[in-house]
Amino acid sequence: VQLQASGGGLVQPGGSLRLSCAASGFTLESYAIAWFRQAPGKEREWISCIATDDDRPYYADSVKGRFTLSRDNAKNTVFLQMDSLSNEDTAVYLCAADRRCTGSPTLELYNFWGKGTLVTVSS
Repeated sequence: VQLQASGGGLVQPGGSLRLSCAASGFTLESYAIAWFRQAPGKEREWISCIATDDDRPYYADSVKGRFTLSRDNAKNTVFLQMDSLSNEDTAVYLCAADRRCTGSPTLELYNFWGKGTLVTVSS
C-alpha cells in the first residue's frame, strides 16, 4: 500500500502547477483524500480534501479560489491544480487518505500517507 505525491517543481509567482496523488495497493475512490503542506519553519497546514461519497472538495481559506481538487478514478489518482501561486505557497506538499474529510493536519490520524513533493515559488 503506497500513496505518492508528485508534480512539484519551481514556478514563478502567478504561475500554476498540478500535483498528483497516486495510490498503489488500494483504490483511492474508496477514500477521502486530503492535501497538506509544510513550509520551512512552519507547522503542517491542511489545505484541501475531496470527500468519497459525493466528491465534494473542501479548501482552507489560504487556497480557496486558487486551488482545485479533483479525482480521476480510472487513473487511481487525485489532482491538485494550483493557480495564481505566490511565494507563500512554497512548501512540501503531501497527500493522505482517510474515510472522510476531517480537516485535521495530524497525519497519524489518517489511514495512509506518503512522501511529499516540493513546490518552490520564486522569480
